[in-house]
Amino acid sequence: MSKPVYLGDLLLYWCPDCNVPVLGKKCGCGKKTFHVEITPPGDIRPAFEHDIKHINRIAKEQFNRPLLPENNVVVLNKAPYDDRMDEIITDGQVIASIRYETEKLRWMMLPRIAGAKRIVATDAGELKGWVLIEDEVKKFLLKGASLLAPGVIDADPSIMPEDEVIVINSEKRVVATGRAKMSGPEMAEAKKGIAVKPRKKDKGRKTPDVAPALKNWDDVIEANSQILDKFQKEAYEFIHNTIEKVNRPLSVSYSGGKDSLATLHLVHDCTKDYEIIFADTGLEFPETLQNVKDVAEFYGKNPTVKSVGNAFWESVDDFGPPTLEMRWCCKICKLGPITQLIEDNYEKGCLTFVGQRKYESATRARSNRVWKNPWVANQTAASPIQDWTAMHVWLYILKNKLPYNPLYEKGFDRIGCWLCPSSSLADLMNLKETHPELDRRLQEMLLRHAEKMGLDPGWAEYGMWRWKKHPPAIREIADKLDITILPTRKDNTKLTFKSSSGYRPCKTGEITAEGSFSAAIDLDHILDTGMMNTIGKTAYTTGVVYIHSGDKSVQLFASGNIIARAKSEDKTKALLRKTEKNVLRALGCVGCGVCVGRCPVSAISLKEKQAYVDESCTSCGNCIDSCPVVKFR
Repeated sequence: MSKPVYLGDLLLYWCPDCNVPVLGKKCGCGKKTFHVEITPPGDIRPAFEHDIKHINRIAKEQFNRPLLPENNVVVLNKAPYDDRMDEIITDGQVIASIRYETEKLRWMMLPRIAGAKRIVATDAGELKGWVLIEDEVKKFLLKGASLLAPGVIDADPSIMPEDEVIVINSEKRVVATGRAKMSGPEMAEAKKGIAVKPRKKDKGRKTPDVAPALKNWDDVIEANSQILDKFQKEAYEFIHNTIEKVNRPLSVSYSGGKDSLATLHLVHDCTKDYEIIFADTGLEFPETLQNVKDVAEFYGKNPTVKSVGNAFWESVDDFGPPTLEMRWCCKICKLGPITQLIEDNYEKGCLTFVGQRKYESATRARSNRVWKNPWVANQTAASPIQDWTAMHVWLYILKNKLPYNPLYEKGFDRIGCWLCPSSSLADLMNLKETHPELDRRLQEMLLRHAEKMGLDPGWAEYGMWRWKKHPPAIREIADKLDITILPTRKDNTKLTFKSSSGYRPCKTGEITAEGSFSAAIDLDHILDTGMMNTIGKTAYTTGVVYIHSGDKSVQLFASGNIIARAKSEDKTKALLRKTEKNVLRALGCVGCGVCVGRCPVSAISLKEKQAYVDESCTSCGNCIDSCPVVKFR
């Protein structure tokens, strides 16, 4: 499991009298609140009606009973995990988590003791997923022991290994929750072995003493009114001061998401002298395109829009599906149109307010609130809501009855390009339900690429296309399911190369250039030749070669993709081109020996019609452009 990441203060408190979440130590009613322990970074948000139905559907699948009443205030907290995971908070405590398990391609509920007690106490169907134990076994569980089969009296016969279960005693009191290591019948009959690996145990801790009254989100807004007013006032001051200091034509970047909507309304309250700008990537949800129109009409504005049309689909066969490491689509579909939009409409540059928040990522947490866009030279960006959580944003939107994107009520946590590799597999699976026509287009593209590269269809089905270098947990799943995630099909006689370049704002601030060969490449052979020594020092891990030289670096993937980084665009493009040439040299060498005579330090030798470059290479580059493979290919 991922380590907790602190990006700001954990701001979830609860009022015991009002029984509502509060974003500070004092409720609007005047009562002191208590702090709710949640997993960092703590970007909490309201649970919509769809979310509650979704949670109850998972609970019913596992335990045949719902977890939540459908008319209560529930908060969700996104927790770090290999895919998507949400903590479920109500009545002042975390009662369960739900997470999407990639290996099983399904959501799983992990009830805590409070949640398990709710499920057991609910009279809404015959309980599933229960394990009945001898009463004297509880003391061993509380000391940290696993539940052994001899301690089990009986168990739900439908339990399968790796199911989440609720452990109860003879009085039907919840003792623990955890993951089954045997089937239900095996637990009841086995004389030895671990039956359940407990996750949570009932240690008798006092539950929060909150009023039992059911509340709604209007009550939450009222309880947080003073806190919202404080954050709103600070944002107003920031907007006014930034406008005065920058003194450029004013715009608001609207994406169709909640953060840019809150930012837009804050700016609109401060001044009416601004324009709405929108970059249509060609990968927007239909609901997003409609929402942009609705929002513009709401504010009485005619948005400035730049669309790239089918640029993504015209490029994807050359570059392959975008990945977390290689988001070439950001340059072609996002940075490109933004640059053109700014240059076409703001001759002297502009100030653009954006909906960036520190709770979204470590990179954004380190960002200044006002910054120059290094790729769009004449744009200054600023974020009025840098210190807001998602809950601040949503309460502000609900309070002002703003026209938010309906996708949020369909289970989507983030709004952007519908096939973004940053999406969780859970969101991509949700796409199958909400937009089957978009999902079909995505799957057709992924399977076409898998066929081209000799990848297993499971690479597409399990969302493994989202990485070039797969995380250990994903590699483990691929091994377990026997899914081929590294290219196996190579045709180096017909290699072609496509490239794009641009600033990657979500990373280190360097200029990146990305390119792709038309087929997978033989990394082992490339490494053996030593050709990459002409660029810098090399290191290898499964499926990728890393090359470093001073402040420049290259990643070369077995799929044929290349990512080059340097401090300027010219240096980055030159580095990409140099890498491309060396790949062609290594794979196409005919052993002519021209390069041997061009090397001033005798670092090149010939063996069986193949040139080899040793580690004494000084990276002068004399051998590269003299190579016939490079000159005449």
